[in-house]
Amino acid sequence: MLSRLSEWFWNERLWFPEGLGWADLEDRDGLTYSKASDLWVTLPIALAFLIIRQIFERTVAIQLAAALGVKEKVRVQAAHNLTLESYFRITSKNPKQSEIESLGKKTGYSESQIHRWFRRRRNEERPNKLKKFREASWRFTFYLLAFIAGLAALIDVSIKHPLLPSQYWYYMIELGFYMSLLFSVASDIKRKDFKEQIVHHVATILLISFSWCVNYIRAGTLIMLVHDASDYLLESAKMFNYAGWRKACNYIFIVFAVIFIITRLIIFPFWILHCTWVYPVTVYPPFFGYYFFNGLLFVLQCLHIFWAVLILRMAIKFLPGNNIVEDERSDREETDTEDDEEEQEDRKAPMKNGPVQNGHSPLNNNHHRKTE
Repeated sequence: MLSRLSEWFWNERLWFPEGLGWADLEDRDGLTYSKASDLWVTLPIALAFLIIRQIFERTVAIQLAAALGVKEKVRVQAAHNLTLESYFRITSKNPKQSEIESLGKKTGYSESQIHRWFRRRRNEERPNKLKKFREASWRFTFYLLAFIAGLAALIDVSIKHPLLPSQYWYYMIELGFYMSLLFSVASDIKRKDFKEQIVHHVATILLISFSWCVNYIRAGTLIMLVHDASDYLLESAKMFNYAGWRKACNYIFIVFAVIFIITRLIIFPFWILHCTWVYPVTVYPPFFGYYFFNGLLFVLQCLHIFWAVLILRMAIKFLPGNNIVEDERSDREETDTEDDEEEQEDRKAPMKNGPVQNGHSPLNNNHHRKTE
């Protein structure tokens, strides 16, 4: 069964137009072409990236954070409470009003105290500023170097060409990097577009792999280059954001937004997609590989539009009157300001929750509230 499945998967009629096949990509006359077997090397490369990243974030990124003045805000820890902790882990991290009242009866806490406890507990699970900076600096470094390497690999490449060493390593390193992102997704900072990021990584890995196997080297290089052209700017803007360099962050974000729109909403659909969708059918009749490749490109384009909307929303916040551009995808840290105001009101009106017994509220069971 496996042999039949393999035979079907590698069927030339799936991946090549009529008249072409795997034999056309065999090495001959001293020329080397891309092969599917080459992709196995990306697994150790992905593993190497995971190791290099840990070393980079613990050395270079920390030194860079100190140089830029990244300061971590001290977080107030939630008071130890077995009832609330059990509810937080098992039931919900955001209890409803009726549940808050029930928890208040079980713990002796007021509603404002419970709100504050859950807010602080949620903040404990959010990544701190230094972790965000380390991740952004790692991605900035790779995207910048990848963009430069992509420009070099694109020089003097024809439509049908033998494989050059620079193209080989550019492909393997890019694919290895995106595989490492997929492997580390569980430990990376989770943003609101987490699912979209997963779809993007999978689609990118499939695109790079497919274009390599069928020798679409020029198209694959252009696609990766278009993506790397703006990504390093976004990561650098994040770095300055975490460091508190507001003007630098905002200026870089403007440049990023312009390049993103030009590359992802103009060059990608009206140049690259047009070439891969329109040009091939003027030479060969459509085949499965043609639809598969362009289908993945359309998935990426949908993601580009989705992220463009987020960028425009951030750009609106960048208008005069706003101090800094924040990542719309980020899970913002909550503060105790509102609850502190409520607590002050409670102190001004001690009879709000009922009579006081022996100098203490009935909900406190005649015990002083622990300091949080």
